[in-house]
Amino acid sequence: MDFKMYQTLSRETALYPNKDNNFIYPTLGLAGESGEVAEKIKKVIRDENGIVSEQKKIEIEKELGDVLWYVAQIATELGLSLDAVAKKNIEKLFSRKERNVLMGSGDNR
Repeated sequence: MDFKMYQTLSRETALYPNKDNNFIYPTLGLAGESGEVAEKIKKVIRDENGIVSEQKKIEIEKELGDVLWYVAQIATELGLSLDAVAKKNIEKLFSRKERNVLMGSGDNR
């Protein structure tokens, strides 16, 4: 599956208020789901000495899927293509790599 297909198919399951004119709802959902990923990782560190079991990988994979769903909905609400978002992100990262500025801070480095 590619991002275009995912974005199209995931949209069929987007049931929330003011769909097609509401980027706030999926943004809040993204924050919540990202927190769930972080919480699972935190508990691996706390309870499992940092060792990620196969069961935990499955649980984290599900949460990452939820993160992806919300990213797709935000992109759709803003009229953005996930393919384009991914391509531009890779271009940005490789530009930083070539200029030896992967480390550091600031969006425009």
